[in-house]
Amino acid sequence: MYICIDIGGTAIKYGVADTDGHFLTHGSVPTEAREHGGAGIVQKVSRIVREACDAYVIEGVAISTAGMVDAAAGCIVYSLPDAIPDYTGTNWKALMREQFDLPASALNDVNCAALGELWKGAGRGCSSLFAMTVGTSIGGCLIVNGQVVHGASMSAGEIAYMRVPGGRLHERCSATSLVASVCRTKGLPAGSIDGHAVFDLLAKGDLAVAEEVAELIDALADAITNVVCVANPERIVLGGGIMAQEEALRPPLEAALRDRLPPLICEATEIAFAATQNDAGMIGALYHFLQEHGERPDRKEM
Repeated sequence: MYICIDIGGTAIKYGVADTDGHFLTHGSVPTEAREHGGAGIVQKVSRIVREACDAYVIEGVAISTAGMVDAAAGCIVYSLPDAIPDYTGTNWKALMREQFDLPASALNDVNCAALGELWKGAGRGCSSLFAMTVGTSIGGCLIVNGQVVHGASMSAGEIAYMRVPGGRLHERCSATSLVASVCRTKGLPAGSIDGHAVFDLLAKGDLAVAEEVAELIDALADAITNVVCVANPERIVLGGGIMAQEEALRPPLEAALRDRLPPLICEATEIAFAATQNDAGMIGALYHFLQEHGERPDRKEM
């Protein structure tokens, strides 16, 4: 059995799973990142692992985490101080070996979510895909032949910084930017609505909201076009809070891509929406652990 842990800014999710990615247990604790920083996260994760070891025969610890990660070293190479203070430099492989004599792996959470989709979700059967998460901010991950492309500074896929018409992608296409734009357009107090409320208004035919969502789709289509022109993946997998609105987003997004891409490229690029939901990070972390330790996870259709 393996303990799988997904460290996010709000919650630390965890579960015990077998080699096939079937979970026996699930749990979650608040991260409290700003209150207790990296040291607090280490304490919480250590407690989770200790309790799992008391109940099961644990063979390894698979970690998905916010921040830029040196996967080979299992170390956090950079974490925004405003998001998780004093987390940079945390070495999960060394900590798990010292405390529990267990092998561990650590990988960026967006990369793990992409591997989770490759193994158990919308990326099954693909040799290459680019996963994009559209939530509070924007994340991305390129996978080729089952392997994450990390880049020279471990920051491949950091598409929040991509330039699109109007600014950076984060400023044009995140849930944060969409909600803020709708509030400004409708004269609402900042923070008075969330993404769910935006799409409720869209479903009711609100024309001002429809215009804001159309601008988000344009920015997203620009970003996908840039990625496809560089990497030419088989499939684009879209996840994150906003992408749960597939029914509203798919038709205009696919139309926008047909306008931007040559037919040959557009027809060869499938758009898919994430399927593994809350377990994606933990599933991907386990997939990465098994890869690192010489096992080939079964990627057949389930």
